[in-house]
Amino acid sequence: MQKTQRADHDLAFMLRYENVAWYENGAVRILDRRVYPAKTEFVVCTDHTQVAKAIKDMVTQSAGPYTAVPMGMALAAYECRTKSAEDQRAFLTKAADTIANARPTTASRMRVLCDECLSTAFSAIERGKDVSQAIVEKTIEMNDERYGRIDRIAHFLVEKFPQGGHVMTFCFAETIVGMMLRRCRELGREIKLFCPETRPYFQGARLTATVCRDMGFDVTVISDNMPAFVMENEGIDVFTTAADAICVDGHVVNKVGTFQTAIVAKHFGVPYYVTGAPDLAHPTVDTIKIEMRDPEFTLQAMGVRTAAEGVKGYYPAFDITPPELVTGVVTDRGIFSPYELAKYVEQTDGVYKVVV
Repeated sequence: MQKTQRADHDLAFMLRYENVAWYENGAVRILDRRVYPAKTEFVVCTDHTQVAKAIKDMVTQSAGPYTAVPMGMALAAYECRTKSAEDQRAFLTKAADTIANARPTTASRMRVLCDECLSTAFSAIERGKDVSQAIVEKTIEMNDERYGRIDRIAHFLVEKFPQGGHVMTFCFAETIVGMMLRRCRELGREIKLFCPETRPYFQGARLTATVCRDMGFDVTVISDNMPAFVMENEGIDVFTTAADAICVDGHVVNKVGTFQTAIVAKHFGVPYYVTGAPDLAHPTVDTIKIEMRDPEFTLQAMGVRTAAEGVKGYYPAFDITPPELVTGVVTDRGIFSPYELAKYVEQTDGVYKVVV
């Protein structure tokens, strides 16, 4: 029987499962996106708390945690492999709480993945199977499903890109970047991308731009204070981002700076399409907790201090874009008005799927 092709085929290096996060032989290795592409290094975790810390410390970002989380659960299963069945279940339940809450803004999404891993683990324990291997296989299955949904999203999104169009992104939209470029390549649709650098981790400059280059597309990095100038002078056709959370009421939570770029896009008549699915854990915007990160990071650039000692920093990880600035939410079921996301929820019977 021919093996089914994995959903990450023909994508850039950092989007392939093994290069995001991977469990093997009692350890999880996670591509360190804080230094990539200047260095290709992996952080090796030998217990699940180290995986949670790696997620918290931004070793992996964007959708990277959604592979690191279940791989961390596979590692937790290895840690407790010699315990009784009852103690294994208790250990894994506690590990799931630790890993799911590594970052507060995305805790609900991580919880979904941890619960899937717990179900898989408990079944494997009952059947006397290798629990870690069962979770790894489940992770690949979940990744294939998620990448497949994002591929469908890409089909809808790319239809909004004109031939030869100019597309602006923000931060690192992870899988959708690879999928939309793969779809453009399949259609022979040439586009040029403009990527704001996205301080203080420079995900746009380091990650998005690298994926675009690796997949053979024209890409230009701009600083975070250039979107207005570029939209006015370079003929941007579409502004698009993924989201860390999309509230059912249409508010979009994404990397800080998305809101101001959406305001600029509205001013210039550039449509803003956000990709993903409404998050049932956030029916309204008042359920969102914005993660405040170490303010010292805003006083430096890639480890080089840029501000004088005694100067204070301020670092909200995300901001919130209101629905009136969003042209459409591109889902695996088509493009929805941000004011009509309840229709998407109805179509999916209220079952939330991680889509990044």
